[in-house]
Amino acid sequence: MDETIKYMIDFLLDEMPEYREDAKRIDDPEILLRSLMNVRPPMKLNPGFLKAQDEYLSHVRDSKGVVDVNALPEVQPHISLWQGDITRLNSDAIVNAANSKLLGCFIPCHRCIDNAIHSAAGLQLRDECSRLMTAQGHDEPTGRAKITGAYSLPCRYVIHTLGPVVMGELTQRHRKELESCYRSCLELAEKYALNSIAFCCISTGEFHFPNDEAAKIAVRTVRDFLTHSKNINHVIFNVFKDTDMNIYAKELA
Repeated sequence: MDETIKYMIDFLLDEMPEYREDAKRIDDPEILLRSLMNVRPPMKLNPGFLKAQDEYLSHVRDSKGVVDVNALPEVQPHISLWQGDITRLNSDAIVNAANSKLLGCFIPCHRCIDNAIHSAAGLQLRDECSRLMTAQGHDEPTGRAKITGAYSLPCRYVIHTLGPVVMGELTQRHRKELESCYRSCLELAEKYALNSIAFCCISTGEFHFPNDEAAKIAVRTVRDFLTHSKNINHVIFNVFKDTDMNIYAKELA
């Protein structure tokens, strides 16, 4: 795998020579590789590079371990709560808390979920998102959702949604927009006849939506939707922090 990583780094630096000096300051090859993949803009994808990338990302995926969502206990009918890395879940879809450009996070190794999902999926995800956004011709509106392939992720699809940004007081508009995010994702999953979908904590990180209020909206919207859904029979609330685990556990008790 070391040779594969070296090949990929050399290839990306040939594509983006402006990063050669920065690359010399990063000792860990895997961190350097992820950083270069994070900053690479959408452009033509080389088949040889993609073969190496998919081999490497499959190795990373298998090393982390795939979590079978069907084995997760239900805390309520058709609802599970799981703490961990959302990129490990093999649900039909996982939800990505995206930005308005919908191209992923360009900050090297940033700790946001957008960066984690794009890094684990591979460069094909940014390419597909770029094609969707070019066809759309404008930034993604808050509360909407789009669906793409998942590539090297263990899930089948990624559903991208832009949550509200809370700067100052939480308003009723913020609440309605967050509710729209969850509903739009569920509607897409229903349209594609998906059985399972895993939600991250939309807008509670970089977008500063209060965690407890966000959980109430998420749980209420999912419960309401499941009462009339014909296809979705398993929703997973994925949390990463202990704080959110405690909030959702209380909300779902």
